Amino acid sequence: MKFHHTFLVMASSIAFTGCASITKDSNQPIRVETYNQQNTMVEDVTCTAKNERGEWSTKTPGSLVVHRSGQNLEVRCHKEHFATGFATLVSRANGGMWGNILFGGGIGAIVDHNKGTAYSYPDWVKVILGDNLVFDRKHNVDNQMMTGLAATGEALKKIEADKKKEEEEAKKLAEETPLAPQPQQVTSPADIK
Repeated sequence: MKFHHTFLVMASSIAFTGCASITKDSNQPIRVETYNQQNTMVEDVTCTAKNERGEWSTKTPGSLVVHRSGQNLEVRCHKEHFATGFATLVSRANGGMWGNILFGGGIGAIVDHNKGTAYSYPDWVKVILGDNLVFDRKHNVDNQMMTGLAATGEALKKIEADKKKEEEEAKKLAEETPLAPQPQQVTSPADIK
């Protein structure tokens, strides 16, 4: 009976924390708003985002539906008679990635990494026309617009070093975590002859 209880707890944990491919879609909507240097919203600005999986555009205020990736998303917003705004949206691993490592021994994490479902970008950003900003998913708060930080070389290096450290920790955890035990088939007394 104890085995069944343990198995149910594990199955529930996997179902609720799940692997990213179950809990996350390959695509992610990102709301983009554009403002001028005086902090006044500027509408009808064309924003184009791209990563190694594709390129997407929207008019602001609006949403881009992008393909998730471990690579950062580069955004360029432009409108005639306005300075161009640039943004780097930093991709971070989802909680589902850690669930994959803990319950699947890393195999699911590799699949989700390759599909991009293991990662997310900030979900609502404020691009300032004339600025080059960085938006780190690490500081994302659901349903709140994120203001970026100046995209200096120093800031970007620090973020990339932080991401590399996270990836190394995940890889190490995946290597140290054995595969999740598979449920054993229980035979009833009637099956034994």
